[in-house]
Amino acid sequence: MTVRSFLKDRCLLLILHGVCMCLLAVFLRLTGYGTANIGLVLIFWALILAAWMGTAYIQRRSYFREAEQILERIDKRYLLGELLPDSFRLEDKLYREMICRSNKSVIERIRRVEEEQKEYKEYIESWVHEVKAPITGIALVCENGRRKADTERTAVDVREAFGTVSLENQRLENYVDMVLYYARSEEVYKDYLIQETKLWEVVYEVLEKNRLLMIQNQVRVEAAAEELVYTDRKWIAFILNQMLLNSVKYRSEQPVFYIYTERGKNGVVLVLEDNGAGIRQEEIPRIFEKGFTGSNGRSHERSTGMGLYLCRKLCGRLGIGIRAESEYGKGTKMFLEFPISNYISR
Repeated sequence: MTVRSFLKDRCLLLILHGVCMCLLAVFLRLTGYGTANIGLVLIFWALILAAWMGTAYIQRRSYFREAEQILERIDKRYLLGELLPDSFRLEDKLYREMICRSNKSVIERIRRVEEEQKEYKEYIESWVHEVKAPITGIALVCENGRRKADTERTAVDVREAFGTVSLENQRLENYVDMVLYYARSEEVYKDYLIQETKLWEVVYEVLEKNRLLMIQNQVRVEAAAEELVYTDRKWIAFILNQMLLNSVKYRSEQPVFYIYTERGKNGVVLVLEDNGAGIRQEEIPRIFEKGFTGSNGRSHERSTGMGLYLCRKLCGRLGIGIRAESEYGKGTKMFLEFPISNYISR
């Protein structure tokens, strides 16, 4: 609060004092007072008014500075009404009461929204678990059907049909998993377990899950991830799976993927390198943004722009670094950086 704004707020009061001083001067002049006496009275009036205004300005400035400091310190700023400093002024008490009533309404609204979101997330999670049962059933039927077709030397079209259904079923499962992990991404701490994790086991698990997809797209994979890290295996498998699906989606004519680890001074880095379409340099800083598809997403099959966004979000919750390097038209490298303290590395 500046002096100018304070005086502007009280301009009507100052004008009233000025008018009263003029009327008093005229009255004293008409009653026979001398000019010197009238001037002395007006000077004292002005000094008292200035002292009163100065004191009021200092008090109000101190009050609002304290309120601003409280506002800066608290995270939930809608609770300001409960924390405002005490004041003897009636208007401050009335404002505080109105702010508290308004904040109470906001808090109740926030609580209702949170409860609705919680119910919605619980419904989504239960729906995902329910729909996973028929997805698993379809996968088993397709696997058994392909094996039976190979044993009985059934027509090639039948085997291809089972393979096609299995691939589409796998795509459906990937999208269902994305919904589940998105619903849980705000509360990762409730669903993860940090333990010693063998990265090669996670890599082979993801590769086995996408085996038919790799075969169909003639992808050659070279994997060498001989490192141990401390993380949640299930969440890392999901993150790696999303990165792998992106590499398959934007593959080259003769796709080759390299999955390997590098040990740095402060941790282990898991690298997924491909020779696919690559990413334009100006788009690399945005690939982890929600809904961003870029030029590749528009030129290839339909993309949601959610895969890498979820990867970054989950990595942030797990304390893992994620970044990308790419040369457009030549390929992309995705890095997952697992920090390892000196204590753990022993």
